[in-house]
Amino acid sequence: MNSLLPRLCAVAVGIVLLTSAYYRTSSASVMTEAANRFLASLTAEQRAKATFPFADAERSNWFYVPIERKGLPLREMGAFQRHLASALLSAGLSQAGYMKAVTIMSLEDVLRIMEKDSGEKRNPEKYYFSIFGTPGDTGTWGYRVEGHHLSQNYTVVNGRVVDAPSFFGSNPAEVRQGPRAGLRVLAAEEDLGRDLIASLTAPQQKTAIVDPQAPADILTSNGRQAALQGQPSGISAAQMTPAQLAKLTALLDEYAGHVPEQIAQARLEQIKQAGTHIFFAWAGGVKRGEPHYYRIQAPAFLIEYDNTQNDNNHIHAVWREFTGDFGGDLLKEHYQASHR
Repeated sequence: MNSLLPRLCAVAVGIVLLTSAYYRTSSASVMTEAANRFLASLTAEQRAKATFPFADAERSNWFYVPIERKGLPLREMGAFQRHLASALLSAGLSQAGYMKAVTIMSLEDVLRIMEKDSGEKRNPEKYYFSIFGTPGDTGTWGYRVEGHHLSQNYTVVNGRVVDAPSFFGSNPAEVRQGPRAGLRVLAAEEDLGRDLIASLTAPQQKTAIVDPQAPADILTSNGRQAALQGQPSGISAAQMTPAQLAKLTALLDEYAGHVPEQIAQARLEQIKQAGTHIFFAWAGGVKRGEPHYYRIQAPAFLIEYDNTQNDNNHIHAVWREFTGDFGGDLLKEHYQASHR
């Protein structure tokens, strides 16, 4: 027993040191290094496609459908450049978020087979990387990784980072044929939302269900600023039981957990500050397989989720910030400080 105690203490000290080292490596520093390594690998022609001034309007021009985009696509990169691009994407996501992102990208090959596509429209290499401004630990810059069903928009201001809008989609939501049958990339977003609506009593559901028919898509679409008309609707956290609040918290944690710890903590702080001023609204059916939509609205952020297309097997899910999208709040603070 006496010999065990020193070893346990040594393990505890080691964990503390590892944790301290982890937090000393900020998300912004990792992003800066990844971005600069990626840029250094590019030819002059590739760099011209991949880079934009920070103030360029393209920075807020985001979408999640299969269209041609600006930026440098994976299919125009060499193998070693794709690895560095992947590192840049990974720098802005948690391990769970990164796995979702690359799996979403891989679903293009599933769609290619399902739709008998030539491989031009449904191409896992049609994901575009764009860097805005000059990556550094100080100053302002940002980057975007975007393609069909994936749009991650990062803004870095003096070492602080925001990822919004942050969009993940999945078509199919569940792969129902072929060797990947059963795959559900956004299973937690769907199941936790349905678990919450199912936990509500009949009177509570009457408040929470704002429309018997789900909308065709997320309401904010690809608007450059998150906006919903009118006051928040649905059931508030204040109207929920402790067990129901635990389910709401699990759903919120899933969205906050898409990004690295430091960025996730900023999201969790917004949730904490909102307190009971968080509203959960549902539209459509509550049974699996029925078209459905939900949103979670708080003073600072908005989560929207929709599953109505392709026979209700096609998910869109997004985290947005009312004044923080594209780093709006960080930039406002920065410019006010610079003016003073």
